[in-house]
Amino acid sequence: MVDDEGRRRSLTELAGLYGESSVPPVVLATLITAQHLRPPKFFPLLVPPVLLFSSYLNLLGDATDAAGLSSAWSGLYLVMARRRKQALLNKWSPRGVVRGATMGLCLVNLVCGGLVFGSGKMKGSNDDDD
Repeated sequence: MVDDEGRRRSLTELAGLYGESSVPPVVLATLITAQHLRPPKFFPLLVPPVLLFSSYLNLLGDATDAAGLSSAWSGLYLVMARRRKQALLNKWSPRGVVRGATMGLCLVNLVCGGLVFGSGKMKGSNDDDD
């Protein structure tokens, strides 16, 4: 990908831009809700409100904390989703494809959000203290 100055962006820069975006947590919350609302499952449905709150934090300007929150809860959902076993024929049904897309998006959110949180500056912290 090329930026405005005509130079190519590195993979780390692209991951940082993805991790700072407020859209992926909303998409992930939508996929999780669509998957677990019928029949309602209590524990997986605890994740979407937190992801929506992290998107709200990002819109308020706190991108580093929002990326960390989104990364942590995406990782938690990924662990919960990996515990459920699925038969081979069910993996290629529409529900299985949505589950695979959800888990893939969780993994990308976990990596990119963790990268942003790990390398970002916290609000209110001063690095000038010597």
